[in-house]
Amino acid sequence: MSAPKLPKGHFNILYFATASSHTGKDMEALPAPLPLRKLFDTLEERYQGFRETVLDHSLVTINLSYVDMPSSEDEDGEDNAVVIQEGDEVAIIPPVSSG
Repeated sequence: MSAPKLPKGHFNILYFATASSHTGKDMEALPAPLPLRKLFDTLEERYQGFRETVLDHSLVTINLSYVDMPSSEDEDGEDNAVVIQEGDEVAIIPPVSSG
């Protein structure tokens, strides 16, 4: 599946498993740039209860590389803070169980 063309100034976010079920979407475009530490807050504003039920237990990738999620309380002035840029692809990957 190829992603649709992004609007200017946006990044794609892909939702898998329970993330897709909770949002009702497989993907969407969000405005960029967005500091990584604000991603979960932004998604929680859009999808109430998403943080507790999905995000707090999920892995996140940016352009296919796993990233550690900073807390939203981390200082704004960090020089090494990750910022999601225009054209990036972010994925929310909840834990899956197998049987």
